[in-house]
Amino acid sequence: MLLFTHPAMLGHDPSPGHPESPARLASVLKALESYDLDRRQAPEADRLVIERVHPPGYVEAVNAALRESSHRRVQLDPDTAVGPGSSEAIYRAAGAGIAAVDAVLAGADRRAFCAVRPPGHHAEPLSAMGFCVFNNVAIAALHALEAHGLSRVAIIDFDVHHGNGSQTVAEKDARVLFASTHQAPLYPGTGKLHETGIAGNVVNAPLPPGAGSAEWRAAMARQVLPALDAFAPDLILVSAGFDAHKADPLAQMALDEADFAWAGAQLAAAASRHCEGALVSTLEGGYDLPALARSAAAYLGALQHG
Repeated sequence: MLLFTHPAMLGHDPSPGHPESPARLASVLKALESYDLDRRQAPEADRLVIERVHPPGYVEAVNAALRESSHRRVQLDPDTAVGPGSSEAIYRAAGAGIAAVDAVLAGADRRAFCAVRPPGHHAEPLSAMGFCVFNNVAIAALHALEAHGLSRVAIIDFDVHHGNGSQTVAEKDARVLFASTHQAPLYPGTGKLHETGIAGNVVNAPLPPGAGSAEWRAAMARQVLPALDAFAPDLILVSAGFDAHKADPLAQMALDEADFAWAGAQLAAAASRHCEGALVSTLEGGYDLPALARSAAAYLGALQHG
């Protein structure tokens, strides 16, 4: 399995005490030290590739904020700030997914994991949101479609928070399936059952606070995985957030490491059925450091053996 990351991503510091801290990525990387991974440096994303998702005006506004943040912290939204170390981290977080797609589709390996921060799935085409500046997974999806000529790309999102930005991209593009399990009610308040996209290509499986393994696995087995099979993608992208863990401080679901391992096995099997195993996962949320580290390790372990 390929691992795309970069030390510069540890330099993004939204603010002291912010839950999306550099320690998150450090804990994941430490948990993966013993894994047999082909470790690669995440490059900075090319602006033109980012602009497939984010219009030039927004990208320039981000760049202006990043220039200003070289000497002071700048708020992009109430939850999202950038500082002196943010620019390279943000561009490499987007670049990791692009490079992973290129490598997997070139046959370097059939699995890749992007250990990145900041996360991306809340970023809307025209706005930063929820710790996210550029939508890493949506950028990777459109890159796969436009640069590699794929016909169908699936985004599976099991972060506890709904990936509103990814859905915004998918709901207008029938070439993209977006399927999500998430807690509701919870930030950002999107992801209702009736939100189905331009061609039934958006599938939301909201779950109530307190939902645990049985409810979550049932939602995956009855809604997400059948939609994935019906879509028959050329490539599967995963927004791998681990904040549905019972220890996470920002939500109230009750999953554990075994659930994320199960998800890895199910998604690996789906990739084998539909796209010769091609699957790229990108780190999203997860804010209890020990639970995040154990969950990411369990998920990757299942992918490696799936």
